[in-house]
Amino acid sequence: MNLLDVDYFAILVAALSSFMLGGIWYSKALFKNAWLESIGLTDLDLQSANPKLIFGGSFFLVFIAALMLSLFLGKDASLVECVGTGFVIGFFWISSSLGLSYIFEQRPLKLFLINGSYCILQFSLMGLILGIWP
Repeated sequence: MNLLDVDYFAILVAALSSFMLGGIWYSKALFKNAWLESIGLTDLDLQSANPKLIFGGSFFLVFIAALMLSLFLGKDASLVECVGTGFVIGFFWISSSLGLSYIFEQRPLKLFLINGSYCILQFSLMGLILGIWP
């Protein structure tokens, strides 16, 4: 499969789902306070950041991740394969890589669990969307 054979609208929706999941995951309703505490930042620190850089850069990166997942899955992958592949990527590749870095950086286990779980759900959700897309 090449870059001309992918469904860019499906990839856009998968990227948006990841972006929206992050908005929920890192909100006050779920893990924002624990995440901020673990990284040593405050709400004030977040407010002083450049939102165009953060949100624009984040969306670009999740779009690239969704594009690569789509290329990796190919056109004929079943729904189970798409979700399963997303889960495996999130759990075994991304989370294990985060864990390795966090061990050496001596970051809190709580931060690993928050970020690692997000990655697992993020790639599983993108796989689900790519798998159900017509």
